[in-house]
Amino acid sequence: MGTVGLEITGPAGISSDTIMLFKKADFVLMLATVVLILVILVIIYRSPLLALLPLVIAGMVYQVVDRILGLAGKMGWFFVEKQSLSIMMILLFAVLTDYCLFIVTRYRSELKKTDSKYDAMSTAFSKVAEPILFSGGTVFIAMLTLFAAIFKPYHHFAPVFSIAMIIILLGGLTLIPAVFALVGRKAFWPLIPKRAMTHSERTQKGFWAKVSAFITKKPALTATILLMVLIIPSLSTLSMKYSFNLMKSFPSDISSRQGFELLQQRFPQGQLAPVTILLKSEKEIVWDAAFIDKANLLVNTMKERNGISGITPEINQDLLSSNNPTAQAMLSKQKHTIKLQITLKQNPYDQEALDLINQMRVDSEQLLRDSGFDPAQFSLHYAGQTADQLDVRSMNKRDTLVLFSLITLFITLMLIWQARSIRLALTMIATMLLSYAATMGLVWGVFHYGFGYDAFSYRLPVYTFVFLIALGVDYNIVLVSRIKEEAQNYAWKEAVGRGVALTGGVISSAGIVLAATFSVLMTQPLQELMLFGFAMAAGILIDTFLVRGMLLPALMTYLGPKGPDTKLKQGAKLQPNKVVKL
Repeated sequence: MGTVGLEITGPAGISSDTIMLFKKADFVLMLATVVLILVILVIIYRSPLLALLPLVIAGMVYQVVDRILGLAGKMGWFFVEKQSLSIMMILLFAVLTDYCLFIVTRYRSELKKTDSKYDAMSTAFSKVAEPILFSGGTVFIAMLTLFAAIFKPYHHFAPVFSIAMIIILLGGLTLIPAVFALVGRKAFWPLIPKRAMTHSERTQKGFWAKVSAFITKKPALTATILLMVLIIPSLSTLSMKYSFNLMKSFPSDISSRQGFELLQQRFPQGQLAPVTILLKSEKEIVWDAAFIDKANLLVNTMKERNGISGITPEINQDLLSSNNPTAQAMLSKQKHTIKLQITLKQNPYDQEALDLINQMRVDSEQLLRDSGFDPAQFSLHYAGQTADQLDVRSMNKRDTLVLFSLITLFITLMLIWQARSIRLALTMIATMLLSYAATMGLVWGVFHYGFGYDAFSYRLPVYTFVFLIALGVDYNIVLVSRIKEEAQNYAWKEAVGRGVALTGGVISSAGIVLAATFSVLMTQPLQELMLFGFAMAAGILIDTFLVRGMLLPALMTYLGPKGPDTKLKQGAKLQPNKVVKL
């Protein structure tokens, strides 16, 4: 005797499985995030308190953000999606950990200069407050641009991430320095920094000192090699394909996906989500033989199109009977609209299905004329999952253009304000855009050519752009702020080298933490989140080590000011009226 199984698929089944997947993922995601950050911080600092305090601070800030978003959602101020909460949690822990790294690195240095832990924090915080404020403000502005999106999932991200960034920034500017100032030197146990009789904070040594020396010595060669390394994978983005089939993101053992695969094997794929056609009249429809003939001709004309498996119900003269249940089901109560259903041959979520319905929309007036209907009186409308996804595709194209343009514009303006240099700001934003393009090309190359993926989720480029560009600003601002600080005392070329050497360690550590945190999303069962986690991790590492660590300093050296001040020897002081500016 054979076994009997029951699988539920279709739009309702897909939505139910989506909710279930996110409900299971939240606790695992938070636990994995906390454990991973803890392990990385222990390796970086070799101090238990320095590893725990950032997580305690992030946990406190998370509780505040969670309560505010929960209250806002309960009051109906805006819609809070589960996916946005998952990504927001990752963002919060990652960004606050980065802020801790920036502050603690300077704090450790200042503790070697003074006995007072409060004076040390005051001095350290004065050096990093502006970069943190500008970086957090830039991310906040990037999140605000999501309000310009008309596609609801993008639009719903805006209030969640905007509120989260305000609280994160407040925590970075108040809670972090306050906690570390109270704990003082004990936070660094067992490697407690002591005040040194002679301080050599500006001594350059280690990996980044060697990198900076090479970059400033051969900036043109460095920039040329790195541009080639980044441009080559960027070119593969031209062949990227996007999917509107949500089920491709589902695990293979999910009921809605298994149900669809069974349906696909035994029935036309279009039965998963038939397309509804509405023939609407401005006047009451006269249900007579002439109308039936026109409707029959319309249906037969549509059936001739490639990709249509069938149209129901059948249109014939039997429908003239007033008691015919099929006729009653077709005709609306107001008698202004009749309803038909198209079953497609292909998957109703595939691009081919979307193209078919789009072409039918374009040809609607001609279809009506060919069938004898007056387009001035009658109109055709399409509904259902395929028509919805077609609208999503249209909105996504519009939002991609708008969001990419606005975020690039606003971040460029913020960089001009912070760097006080149009040329430097344009150089930074150009490297960030190149980093994004290289990242997307790398992701496509790995998963398309390596793992056989035929398409990515249409939302991946937007999500990756918003977060990768917004978060990449942090390292730009930290690096450039330090270079500007060094340029007060050293020639420009020397200042760039010192800036890279002195920030290379903290930026690379912050980048590793940020990349590792986003990589936790790769453990999620949804393919879309897995790809987003991989893209963010890869993009952050590319940005941290290649772009921010090497390409930008090389360009800043090569494009920087020329003149006698650039030839000063190491340690030579510039006069106040000879401060080098780019």
